[in-house]
Amino acid sequence: MLVLVVLGLGCWVVIGAFQAKSNLEQARASAQDAKNALLEGNTEAASESADDALVQAQAARDATHSLAWNVVSAVPWLGSPFKTGQQVTDVVLGLASDVLRPAADVGIAISPERLYRDGRVDVDLLRNEEPQLRELSANATRLNGEAAAITDPRYVSLMSDARSELQAQISDITSVIENAALAARLAPSMMGADGPRTYFMGFQTNAEARGTGGLLGGYGILRFDNGVPTVDTLAPNTDLVDAVAPVELGLDYDKQYGYAQPFTDFRNSNLSPHFPYAAQIWKAMWAEQTGMEVDGVVAIDPVALSYILGAVGPVTMPDGEIVSRDNVVELTESTAYSRFPADQQAERKQYLQDIASAVVTKMTGPVQSPRQLLDALGKALSERRIAIWSANPEEQELLEQTPLAHVIPEDPAPYAGVVINNLGGNKLDYYLKTQIEYAADECEGETRASTVTVKLTNTAPEDLPDYVAGTEGLSPDLRIAVPKGTNITSVRLFATEGAELSSAILNGERVPAIVNTERGHPVFEVQVIIPPGQSADISFQLSEPTTPGSPQVPVQPLVDTVNPVVSVPVCSK
Repeated sequence: MLVLVVLGLGCWVVIGAFQAKSNLEQARASAQDAKNALLEGNTEAASESADDALVQAQAARDATHSLAWNVVSAVPWLGSPFKTGQQVTDVVLGLASDVLRPAADVGIAISPERLYRDGRVDVDLLRNEEPQLRELSANATRLNGEAAAITDPRYVSLMSDARSELQAQISDITSVIENAALAARLAPSMMGADGPRTYFMGFQTNAEARGTGGLLGGYGILRFDNGVPTVDTLAPNTDLVDAVAPVELGLDYDKQYGYAQPFTDFRNSNLSPHFPYAAQIWKAMWAEQTGMEVDGVVAIDPVALSYILGAVGPVTMPDGEIVSRDNVVELTESTAYSRFPADQQAERKQYLQDIASAVVTKMTGPVQSPRQLLDALGKALSERRIAIWSANPEEQELLEQTPLAHVIPEDPAPYAGVVINNLGGNKLDYYLKTQIEYAADECEGETRASTVTVKLTNTAPEDLPDYVAGTEGLSPDLRIAVPKGTNITSVRLFATEGAELSSAILNGERVPAIVNTERGHPVFEVQVIIPPGQSADISFQLSEPTTPGSPQVPVQPLVDTVNPVVSVPVCSK
């Protein structure tokens, strides 16, 4: 009888395991489909996928909480994978019922077509839905914690894989929900729901690289009044030639960037990749120049404008030239310099600001497909081509929890931020190709070896104008002669907190590096000279602390989107 009972329990458990596995796989697939549909703004598909995930998750949960499964899971050690199975199905059911199902309903309420109509963001609707999004965020965070606490299944690798995959999936979904909740909390006030707001909006020309992306090429004042955006006539950067920014950013900042006079020379105001530094300088320069105290700062680049034009359609300039997603980057970062020689600088700047003004005017007016505009803005945000800073400390604190803030984080997780600054005062970075790789040893011992490799290739063609290919910005103290079209570049590595540089190798030879510190991160700088058609290979060999957390490799928004190769094991302790 005992043998029959044991065999019966075993068969029951095996049947339940197959049922649970099938239902769980379908539930997790539907959950992923629901998340993807929400991100795409397809609320109908999100709702259907969420419903399916809920049905399958409930079936998986029932299969792993049968009498036989409960008995087996209570057996010490032997029952550990069955206990894990119960925890996994509990979390997946919670994800479907407490997050994805209600998230689909909220998504319908704040669909792009309802949220943005006739050139106005419905800030009241967004504010009304904020409590629901906040509750969703709390539920997602709770489930993320429960997923992280799922017990080790011991001897069943299949269950171990299921646990790891679920933990990664729910962490991803939690991040999306948290960002949506933060946006709903921030956007109404920042878009003028409680009174008009003004923002200094800087257009960055990443044909001449700077830490936050590119040189401040022009600017305008972006206004929001109860969700309605307008932009004042844009102005060229030369209007800030005499502006002074009386701000203090600390001794580390002064030591690293003080030589470039960032507080008095707008061209060097954004050498640091920490966007709040540039934003505070731009805000102060504008206030000193005009007496106007803006509420924040926004930065955008021509590549982001190309995505926006892809959503709202091309614009036609007064002379009949059509500017579209396919040519706006080339027009603003290459063609303009050939069309307007050095002695026509004023005409060139007017041409560039006319293009930017036309694009922004069209974007802030009625658009045919708000969903496509939202997708375009989302793509630009994912590539760090739009940055936002608020002068309100509470809002800024919330912004810094999102990718919008572009901050150097003050945490010990593995970090490799590669930052390029143009030293030649030219526009050759339009032709610069960048590759980045970050690799580290396994999580053994208190420190581990790591390497950050940067390859820069100068693809500049012949016969470029002197303004594009010269070295007018090079310090006269550097008495060097280089071929026309040579890219002279500062390459900085912002490394993991506590990391030490073992060696810096340039094109196979050891070279000295300039060492600084910024926001707790060691900064190692190598300056390189790259003639046309040649490359520079820089290798930073490090010893860094073996710290927990996923590796962070922020991408500087250059003309081409850089996709770093990351081979860094994630350490748990």
